[in-house]
Amino acid sequence: MGELVLAAKMTHVPTMLLSEQEGRLKGTRQAAIDGHLEIARRACALGADTVVICDTHWLVNAGFHVNANARFRGVFTSNEFPQFIRDMPYDYEGNPALGDAIAERASEMGVHTLAHHLDSLELEYGTLVPMRFMSREHDMKVVSVAAWCTVHDHDESRVVGEAIRAAIEASDSRVLLVASGSLSHRIWSNRDYAPNNGTFTISSEFNRQVDLHVLEMWKRGDHATFLKMLPDYARHCSGEGLMHDTAMLYGALGWDGYAGKCEVVTEYFPSSGTGQTNVIFPVA
Repeated sequence: MGELVLAAKMTHVPTMLLSEQEGRLKGTRQAAIDGHLEIARRACALGADTVVICDTHWLVNAGFHVNANARFRGVFTSNEFPQFIRDMPYDYEGNPALGDAIAERASEMGVHTLAHHLDSLELEYGTLVPMRFMSREHDMKVVSVAAWCTVHDHDESRVVGEAIRAAIEASDSRVLLVASGSLSHRIWSNRDYAPNNGTFTISSEFNRQVDLHVLEMWKRGDHATFLKMLPDYARHCSGEGLMHDTAMLYGALGWDGYAGKCEVVTEYFPSSGTGQTNVIFPVA
């Protein structure tokens, strides 16, 4: 029987790549990188062989979708930020059996979900950035789940999360589940970015205060209250991908019955107006 061994909410800011290159951003995202490495080390210690990543950079307009290819190999340049992520090679093994099982179980539970085996269906950087760093510490297979869901509701994503857990437990895989996305996500306007040193600042003090409050709720295990505010939080604080990654994460963990006390492994930091962190959600 398979097992969900660890779960995490993780940042994927492109400046993590620039932090390892010569220039003015060198070293500035080391704490975020260290958080990725630590999560991978924890997953390794727990025997994880696969990571399922709910990716808020994979936009879908109908249904839910799983990239269940057997191999992911290529060179990635971001359409969104070609000045930040360009010509990045990647080569990861997939877990087609688990990806197919997630889609099948979600569909059986009433949420139409498709699994895909297409070499031309590339991974998005919400998956590639965490994999770039985590793979340095632990070699895991990867399954990517679309989590920028434009016409979907959180209850459907909760069911997808439940299906992820059920598929894992019916498999022979030990899995790290990652919600790849920010907290608040109101990017600075183009006009305001430079005057506000946008790379290192938050665009809204309201968003920052709500983000910090959410982190305190997570640390003390008050997830039931957080879920009551999730729709408003995602809407009013511009949650990345409408925070469908977070809804999937909670679905897999037991929704409002989850009481784990989270561990912040990368202290909260602003990036281009958004609120970012790495947080471990322990699995009972």
